[in-house]
Amino acid sequence: QVQLVESGGGLVQAGGSLSLSCAASVSMSSIDALGWYRQAPGKQRELVAGIISSGSTNYADSVKGRFTISRDNAKNTIYLQMNSLKPEDTAVYYCKIRLRSGLTLNDFWGQGTQVTVSS
Repeated sequence: QVQLVESGGGLVQAGGSLSLSCAASVSMSSIDALGWYRQAPGKQRELVAGIISSGSTNYADSVKGRFTISRDNAKNTIYLQMNSLKPEDTAVYYCKIRLRSGLTLNDFWGQGTQVTVSS
């Protein structure tokens, strides 16, 4: 069973920084794509940052220049460094991985970690 365990959320003042981690129970070599998503109250879940198999990264316009996604293959861990945080960044943050098995793609989600940015 694939497990993703997130950590690093919390309460921070506007302008501050937080670093999120997502430890995966599978080898990074089996991951086709990975990303961080967030969901604020009353809003749909949205992609914050992602890495595809080629290594290319993409970011939501609202976080470009402030957030950085990275991976540590040796630790099977995904990170999201968040700087210059704004109150509108407040949300539950989820990591997601997409595993490829032959022609089949399966998505797995973490349990989520709360990020609250006070003004």
